[in-house]
Amino acid sequence: MVSEVDALYAETRAETGLSSMSPAVRAALGKVERHRLVPASQVPLAYRNHPLPIGSGQTISQPYIVALSADLLKVDSNSVVLDIGTGSGYQAAVLAEVAKQVYSIELIDSLGKTAAARLAELGYGNVEVRIGDGYRGWPEKAPFDAIVVTAAAPRVPQALVEQLKPGGRMVIPVGGGDVQYLKLITKRADGSYDERNVLPVRFVPLVPGK
Repeated sequence: MVSEVDALYAETRAETGLSSMSPAVRAALGKVERHRLVPASQVPLAYRNHPLPIGSGQTISQPYIVALSADLLKVDSNSVVLDIGTGSGYQAAVLAEVAKQVYSIELIDSLGKTAAARLAELGYGNVEVRIGDGYRGWPEKAPFDAIVVTAAAPRVPQALVEQLKPGGRMVIPVGGGDVQYLKLITKRADGSYDERNVLPVRFVPLVPGK
């Protein structure tokens, strides 16, 4: 799987600006036991480089997108990261291999509880999961060095920008229907931000809580 992701990095160099995975992200992708973070019916497909259904109308992102998102965030062993859309826990697990602490939010109760249990079983003590509205972020734990969103929003949520540290990065799919782009957001010192389209993507929608 890691070699497939390396090949995709090379193919998309012009769009992403990344010719290869960072060593830290590459090591994380090779270490995370993806087959333990998917439903039993999907275990035989766990290491293929494509999305998989995880129930409740949700999916686990393909390893390439998970690796690319982690790479674009530029996290290191001192980073505190917010992960919006826990899903299976796969993105959180990859980030936990690189970052100091990961806070992950899932709207769907059953998915969040299952992911939390699996992440604990895998020994990821630096991941905390809660059930909540991703649009609101996790203000009590802010500011964050990086934020990753694993579902598509119609626009960049201002609450998440506010929870980024100056100089912090956010990777988020933005758009609706067939027109979505994975965006890299970089926060300026004055609170505004730069944004760059990285790749066209297809994610499930980011649903607000009630």
